[in-house]
Amino acid sequence: MSITLAALLSACSGSEVHEQSARRGRSAALPRAVAGPGQYTVQRGDTLYSIAFRNQLDYHDLASWNGIGRDYAIYPGRVLRLTPPGSMVLPEPSRTAESAGPGGGRPAYTVQQGSARAVPTVPPLPPNTAVPPPVVRAAPSSESPSGSIAADVRGPGFDAGRWEWPTRGKVVRGFTADGSSKGIDITGDTGQIVIASAAGKVVYSGSALKGYGELVIIKHDEQYLTAYGYNRRRLVEEGQQVLAGQPIAELGLGPEQRPLLHFEIRDRGKPIDPLPLLPRRQ
Repeated sequence: MSITLAALLSACSGSEVHEQSARRGRSAALPRAVAGPGQYTVQRGDTLYSIAFRNQLDYHDLASWNGIGRDYAIYPGRVLRLTPPGSMVLPEPSRTAESAGPGGGRPAYTVQQGSARAVPTVPPLPPNTAVPPPVVRAAPSSESPSGSIAADVRGPGFDAGRWEWPTRGKVVRGFTADGSSKGIDITGDTGQIVIASAAGKVVYSGSALKGYGELVIIKHDEQYLTAYGYNRRRLVEEGQQVLAGQPIAELGLGPEQRPLLHFEIRDRGKPIDPLPLLPRRQ
């Protein structure tokens, strides 16, 4: 009896090892999904918002084209299409979405068919435009970032309308309609406070988008996003609700290793000039 049981156990064990080996062989034989022109493979740390932001797309469209639900959940390894179904795309090897940062570059594809929204543009203001100091508002106690925050942002209040200046300093680079500058660069002091330009939800807080450094993206409604790049330290996490004027980051160093904040406003995924939307300086 014991000999028979041992034989059965040995056979089962051998069968299990064989099955595991076969599964490994089948897995190894499966080709890994490779993104083609007009596609993108989701990487660890990506969100739907960050992918849409990188490729200057409306995240609603990106979700719709890929059958993604309202939870906007994606997972590493999934290949997403970056154009509407039925579109024809041509790769542009010299410009890739991975390398396109705030200073220029276009998505690594060209839409040949299908509709595209027009991007409203206005002439950029000349450089060295002074920026008024923002009004810092306290964050809700349950969502306040850890650590003390230097109260170095001061100044009289102003009628900001919808938007507020994200930090104090001078605008040293403006928005350009040709895409070479997707927002404005504001110089200041390293470590000074960066605030939310309007109330909303943090949909990205990380450093995975090349060319932006430590980046925070805030969704304000179904139309507008704002982005805050080159931070020294991020003070908010993804999913956090923030108030207009709430500290969200500390100003860091730009590409030339000088204190700088890169600020963008996106209208349905398209960069627009922030200056006409921001309050005039006093």
